[in-house]
Amino acid sequence: MSVVRIEHLTKIYTPRRSLGQRLRGVAQPPGFQALDDVNLTIEAGEFFGLLGPNGAGKTTLISVLAGLSAATQGHVSVCGYDVAHDAARARRALGVVPQELVFDPFFTVRETLRIQSGYFGLRRNDDWIDEILASLGLADKADTNMRALSGGMKRRVLVAQALVHRPPVIVLDEPTAGVDVDLRRTLWEFIVRLNQQGHTILLTTHYLEEAEALCGRVAMLKAGRIVALDRTAALVRQVGGADLEEAFVRIMRGDPALAGGTSEAARAEDEPTEVSA
Repeated sequence: MSVVRIEHLTKIYTPRRSLGQRLRGVAQPPGFQALDDVNLTIEAGEFFGLLGPNGAGKTTLISVLAGLSAATQGHVSVCGYDVAHDAARARRALGVVPQELVFDPFFTVRETLRIQSGYFGLRRNDDWIDEILASLGLADKADTNMRALSGGMKRRVLVAQALVHRPPVIVLDEPTAGVDVDLRRTLWEFIVRLNQQGHTILLTTHYLEEAEALCGRVAMLKAGRIVALDRTAALVRQVGGADLEEAFVRIMRGDPALAGGTSEAARAEDEPTEVSA
């Protein structure tokens, strides 16, 4: 069963004209196209990698998926809930760990997680909060104010916030960028365990060795379009690289030998998926 379904997704950021420009009749300037007709499905229980260079459209896609940005065209659903027309239920099915360290400096770690639980109507969630804190190595920081934590500890709290309502789909947007080896290992052990328990994981990362080790399938974005989509091992074999990093470099550089595209990516272009109810 597909838990994430993206159909013909296009996103164009259109600059706003100033009042003076509108009064003078200045034409609307062209916008920036961040996503261009993206089609993608992710199955329940997958560990899926979304890869691409900076500016490829990964964070924009996640923003649309999370309901933070409206699509210009296309349809996106999470667990069957349209992110535009059934936003509350789609958001409840999704846990997102953002790139940025965003936190409220006035609360402790435990208070932060209780408040996050309240956003989803969960009043008695301390048992699960305790389990998350222990799994992420935060148990001894539970009563510490957020502003007193190191950057790595704050990132762990972001992960905990994304998991506090037990979402079936977890999105990790470069979760290990700039963190130490201990956090990386602790995080992946916990996330792999959640995946084994049935959670679907969508990962974006620039650490391609992580993606190769963890992700069963990967999609590669370039200039807002999917240019490769396949099972990780199959993609590496097809491109002919020694590993995923070498395959990624060849695809991003537009190796002439790959002009036909990768197997799943080509099928995605030719076979649009059915719109979910």
